[in-house]
Amino acid sequence: MEPTAEALTFAGLMALEPHGPDTFVATSEPVPFPRVYGGQVAAQGLRAAAATVEDRYRVHSLHAYFIRPGVMDEPIRFEVDRTRNGRSFVTRNVVARQSAGAIFSMSASFQVAEEEAEVVLHQPPPGVVGPEGLASENWGSLLDRRPAPVPDRLPSATLTWLRITEALGDDPLLHACGLAYCSDDMPTGAALMDHPASRAGMETEEDWNRFMAATLDHAIWFHRPLRADRWHLHALQGQGLTGGRALALGRVYDGEGLHVATVAQEVLVREVRPA
Repeated sequence: MEPTAEALTFAGLMALEPHGPDTFVATSEPVPFPRVYGGQVAAQGLRAAAATVEDRYRVHSLHAYFIRPGVMDEPIRFEVDRTRNGRSFVTRNVVARQSAGAIFSMSASFQVAEEEAEVVLHQPPPGVVGPEGLASENWGSLLDRRPAPVPDRLPSATLTWLRITEALGDDPLLHACGLAYCSDDMPTGAALMDHPASRAGMETEEDWNRFMAATLDHAIWFHRPLRADRWHLHALQGQGLTGGRALALGRVYDGEGLHVATVAQEVLVREVRPA
């Protein structure tokens, strides 16, 4: 199935087609790499899960596994299991499939709004350059990505301003999906920086081609309301690696410096060696 013109907008990409009870089908965005962008699948999986949840619940976390690469020229089928309906929390499990089998699985949890204590502990690293004046380094039309200089005191780190390029309106679910889409863009870069072979720098495409990297699992905690069509700083840092697996942890801040989400991603990292 070829992506339609509508699917080339972010809202169109999230407009899943029902295919039976709690089952939805989606198309993929054309991207310049050989597999479906993981952030797209995570965002569509969250959209499918939310389609089975009452509007009064808002997503507060998702935990996902990338099982095998998705192919762009084939639709993706999302199957939702209504794991639990509680008074305060709702849980859904989602499996995404193509003809080769399952490509992705996710658990998502939703919560009703509660008036409880509000505590903010984290702020962006001091001295981060804002997005204005930074160059865009985009690989597609839906995401604006502007890397910021990283101070020497932050080893194995990336600082990147990200936003969805189109106005998304006032639907909080669409903005949560937008953050899920953005959140998969930079963790691999932070994770790779811990590898000894990357210490010389990762400036060119040839540098990146020294590695085979693939996301294994991905988690997001949504702390506060956000607007994914506005700039957010994704501050990520590598946590070391072992057994070919590297971990990146990061916080997402809005333009006012408010901590709105936390991201964790484990990445398979293998150095490409001559045969």
